[in-house]
Parts: sequence; structure tokens; C-alpha cells
Amino acid sequence: MAYVIASGCIDVKDGACVKCCPVDCIYEGGRTLYIHPDECISCGVCVSVCPTEAIYEEAELPPAEAAFATVNRDFFASKVSGLGSPGGADYVGPTAYDHPLVAAYPARISP
Repeated sequence: MAYVIASGCIDVKDGACVKCCPVDCIYEGGRTLYIHPDECISCGVCVSVCPTEAIYEEAELPPAEAAFATVNRDFFASKVSGLGSPGGADYVGPTAYDHPLVAAYPARISP
């Protein structure tokens, strides 16, 4: 079962998870990061380094964050993102696209 990045990452994108992911399955959108469900090996390393505690195993998503399982999946299926199943976030680089649910989130104000 893949891990999922939920709302705690929106407008934060710390990137510690990206640096530690052994399979390079965490991709950068405009406002948040996304874990590719077909590439994630469920090692859980990303969970231990996430400063906002925004990463969950899909089966353990809190009810208020449950939509983010679909958000992460749909992000890669969208023709707008142009990603599909590229196999390696490092080779793709950031994209300005976000899933519509993420794009609609109120902006976080930095302290």
C-alpha cells in the first residue's frame, strides 16, 4: 500500500521526503508534493522526516484527509500534469500543475 501526502504539505513543500526517498517517487506540484502510488515501495522513510506530519499510509489516512488518496492518484492520471507514470521524479522536475482540490485550498500565510 502506497503512502499519501495530505493537506499538511500544501504551501509548505519542505522537501525532506524528496531527499530521502529511495525510489524517487515524490513529485513536486505547484503548491504541494505528490507520491506516485505505482512507484512507492511503502518503505515509510518519508514519514519519519516530514516536519508537518503530512504523509500517511493510505489505509491510515484520517477521515478528514481521505480525499488525498484520490488526489495523489489523480495527479498522475491527469493529462494536464503530463506526468503519467514517468518513473523517477528527479528526471521530471517540478510542475506548476496541482490537483483541483489542492489548487482550491486557501493559501497558507507564512509566519
